[in-house]
Amino acid sequence: MLTTPADYWFSRCVRERVNWVCENCGTQYHEGDQGLHCSHFIGRGTWATRFEPLNAYSHCFGCHMKFEGNPHDFVGWVQARMTDTMYALLMELSRNVMRGKEYKRSKGKGEIAKHYKTEFERMQALRAITGLTGRIEFVGWI
Repeated sequence: MLTTPADYWFSRCVRERVNWVCENCGTQYHEGDQGLHCSHFIGRGTWATRFEPLNAYSHCFGCHMKFEGNPHDFVGWVQARMTDTMYALLMELSRNVMRGKEYKRSKGKGEIAKHYKTEFERMQALRAITGLTGRIEFVGWI
């Protein structure tokens, strides 16, 4: 699947959000390491949630492959980290046809990429200024 500029910046936000740590096994990575992935709960092919922060996690290659090969385990893992309301919202967003069309129409260029690049830079600046090493949430596009 083609990686767009928006995919690039969104993925960096997901990994920066947890300071480049695998959210499953806790392995620490350095910024830019190829071994840490942006793992989508609902696949990237679903445009309505492709760039949704609730739908993406930072996983090392091994954990990403584990969950991809065992979707039932991934469901349980995600549900353990969300409230029922958050999970229901994510499911609702994934079925929102108009949201999906809006994202797909943009094809990950322009506004979406710019938004996530700005969010990434904001998170990095916050870490640099405050020395924060924990989780920093970022704002989704739309």
